[in-house]
Amino acid sequence: MPLDRRSFLGSSAAAGAGVALAGPAVTAEAAPGGRGAGARRYAFTVMGTTDLHGNVFNWDYFTDREFDDKDHNDVGLAKISTLVNQVREEKGRRNTLLIDAGDTIQGTQLSYYYAKVDPITAQGGPVHPMAQAMNAIGYDAAALGNHEFNYGIPVLRKFQEQCDFPLLGANALDARTQRPAFPPYSMHRLRTPCGRDVRVAVLGLTNPGIAIWDRAHVQGKMTFPGLEEQAAKWVPRLRSMGADVVVVSAHSGSSGTSSYGDQLPYVENAAALVAERVPGIDAILVGHAHTEIPEYVVENRATGRKVVLSEPLKWGQRLTLFDFGLVWSKGRWRVESVGARVLNSNTVAEDRRITRLLGDEHRKVVAYVNQVIGTSKAAMSTAEGPYKDVPIIDLINHVQAETVRAALAGGAYAGVPVVSQASCFSRSARIPEGEVTLRDAAGLYPFENTLEARLLTGAQVKEYLEFSARYYARTAPGVPVDPAKLTNAEGVPDYNYDALYGVTYDVDIAQPVGSRIVDLRFEGEPVDPGAQFVLAVNNYRASGGGNFPHVARAKQVWADSDEIRNTIIAWVRAKGTVDPAEFARVGWRLTRAGTPVF
Repeated sequence: MPLDRRSFLGSSAAAGAGVALAGPAVTAEAAPGGRGAGARRYAFTVMGTTDLHGNVFNWDYFTDREFDDKDHNDVGLAKISTLVNQVREEKGRRNTLLIDAGDTIQGTQLSYYYAKVDPITAQGGPVHPMAQAMNAIGYDAAALGNHEFNYGIPVLRKFQEQCDFPLLGANALDARTQRPAFPPYSMHRLRTPCGRDVRVAVLGLTNPGIAIWDRAHVQGKMTFPGLEEQAAKWVPRLRSMGADVVVVSAHSGSSGTSSYGDQLPYVENAAALVAERVPGIDAILVGHAHTEIPEYVVENRATGRKVVLSEPLKWGQRLTLFDFGLVWSKGRWRVESVGARVLNSNTVAEDRRITRLLGDEHRKVVAYVNQVIGTSKAAMSTAEGPYKDVPIIDLINHVQAETVRAALAGGAYAGVPVVSQASCFSRSARIPEGEVTLRDAAGLYPFENTLEARLLTGAQVKEYLEFSARYYARTAPGVPVDPAKLTNAEGVPDYNYDALYGVTYDVDIAQPVGSRIVDLRFEGEPVDPGAQFVLAVNNYRASGGGNFPHVARAKQVWADSDEIRNTIIAWVRAKGTVDPAEFARVGWRLTRAGTPVF
């Protein structure tokens, strides 16, 4: 898609023309030494969201009720819209910008429906709900997230076409020309009463892990160099073009770590490194990590200037505010101060303008997810899934293993034993006794992952499990075990703990990391380190997500293009009745010195 130069210019904050300024955005103060006219100062605010993941309404489509969590957070753009309206009323719309740091069109059944069920790419198809909502709220720019690529480039390009604001990605390059495949930046003019516009550049950076996680969609089409490299290229250009303020919108966490190991020479969570190493940046809106960082200050090592970072909590739970103070000095505006804070969306009501706008889409998706697809003979839950082998996780693994065996039947690998990996993606997923709806089955697998089959040895399977078992806090025999403190050691998220189905083993949590897998067996016999196994594995893990050993470089013997979630739904429909007795088994358990923990 050729670049349109107008896209680089972005939308002007002056779109709010006619809205009165709230308070004295520009002030005059006596100049130092009492000479000359007073110094002019100007204040404005950049608002930011990130990792919206398809959330418009404060609604959980998997539970079919209003969203809630233990902290009573709310979600969705309808809530964000109310906060944005309040900030614009307080600051004056001319004195604000609204940007996003990516992961917009994947994550809820609302966003999935308009990518796959009633796709926006169809002839005369609908406008994506996220585009409708963000256009109505008045976003000025948004960075690309890695999940923007989950549905393929055509869906992303159609979404881009439907947005009234630019989608930015300075490090998303055309594979053939190595030129930007999306606008790298947008430039915005803030009109001040003194006649001296403030020019704010927003540089968009996305995650280099896209090259791994969505290889099937982007290989040979786009490349994704590192954030630091591209920021160092573009920030001086933006300054030379007259930018008074440079804000980076980065779909990249601030920790300096990567989940894909050494598969790429770039850092996944590089926002703080960009702030430290690239001069000329005033603030960075951080995304990708799903953490809340109201304000984080990094000193640039070349200039000594402070760079302010902020990451609002995912799904529209928070709105970041960067408050800038500028002073007119030596014929230009200079940044005098920057501060950041977050607003909580649970403090306001949904904006009825947004809920009315998308009410039909919402009702259509609610009806879709409440289709009955079968029945279950027993209730199943993931509540104890992070530390026990529970039937509901066995269901995922059983479906995956059965699917891979069927795909390999009659081929060269038909006789190779199949094991399957699955994680507890949500601790609140459940299958009820009785009628099972599409949303019940889909709730087990909220991601658009697809299924692959990779060839591993017995020794590699054990190393894979040892790596997974780092998830547990080391706990000596006899010490009381608190399930709430047992898991997520060293910050490992639930989705990066894999249980394997098809083998049996113990995880001795009294032992150090790397020496925890005990009595690993297949069909009752100790696993031969040299034996071959086919691992049924999701594409995220197979492409290096989580940095599990061996699997990313293992031979691929089969791959599917459909989501695992749809495979589970189709399996339930075909069976009609889900009976845990067919697949539930205790294949693994936590122990200490041979004694089961539970």
